[in-house]
Amino acid sequence: MKNQILLVGAGPMATEYAKVLEAQNLEYSVVGNTKEGAASFELEMKKEVVIGGLNKWMEQNSKTEVNKYKVIVVVNENLLGSVTCDLLNFGFKEILVEKPGGLNFSDIEKVNQLAKDNKANVYIGYNRRFFASTLKALELIKLDGGVTSFNFEFTEWGHVIKDLVKNEGVLEEWFIQNSSHVIDLAFFIGGMPTEMKSFVGGGSTWHPKGTVFSGAGITAENALFTYNANWESAGRWWTEFLTKENRYIMKPMEKIFVQKRGSIQVDEFEINDEFDRLFKPGLYKQVEAFIQFEDKLMKIEEQVKMIPFYSQMCKRKV
Repeated sequence: MKNQILLVGAGPMATEYAKVLEAQNLEYSVVGNTKEGAASFELEMKKEVVIGGLNKWMEQNSKTEVNKYKVIVVVNENLLGSVTCDLLNFGFKEILVEKPGGLNFSDIEKVNQLAKDNKANVYIGYNRRFFASTLKALELIKLDGGVTSFNFEFTEWGHVIKDLVKNEGVLEEWFIQNSSHVIDLAFFIGGMPTEMKSFVGGGSTWHPKGTVFSGAGITAENALFTYNANWESAGRWWTEFLTKENRYIMKPMEKIFVQKRGSIQVDEFEINDEFDRLFKPGLYKQVEAFIQFEDKLMKIEEQVKMIPFYSQMCKRKV
């Protein structure tokens, strides 16, 4: 049976997903809350949105039909967890929810428990796992025999973010809502942490859990890592991975630069990033992975396993 996709949400990110779904010739329908909120989607995609929100859609459809659908959740950040829980309670078994899977740690844990109770699969949409640069880095690192150490920075531009208009609670959770993009990618390529020491400084009215971050640790594969971020200063997102042969620098993260052992020269590694240029970077391969049950997708239970480390990194007790 050909997959049918239920796209829950009709904002800008839903439009990006719709472009990919159409390029992959996948059948899909879209659910949005209001006609005004769906206007831009309908104008650009020339596709009607079912108005009235998920509750109305569920009223009009039978639970016996859910098995023919895979669901992609692209609602506002504060609603990610509650909408996913509604879908699980209705009986959906295959759900891809935009990162990080909920508003906060508690939200994510609720989704995980409900998915477990309902024997459902919930995946987190960390699209940077599917950048052309990421996929190529994984190949190159494997050829080198694996990562021996890695470093990453997740500096946010605090002077810009503090003025963003977001729903209540989103800015206060900016570490998990946004910075986790970088952190997830670093550990996805470098290996999952087993031990870590963290230091947190600063803090602001919009993010009281810290604005200056530093730490180090070791992974399950015995690779050492360090990280830092300073939301009160200058900086950008980046990661780098060291093997016995090369240093692979992803700065920006859409590209790979290589420094060979014994050389100070750094060269850009040419990659085929056609899909990342045609669509929102990483999204084409992420949707493909969701359809094909590919293991590069993060499962909700894996996100929950990261919560103690995230909590340590941002002054949050579990």
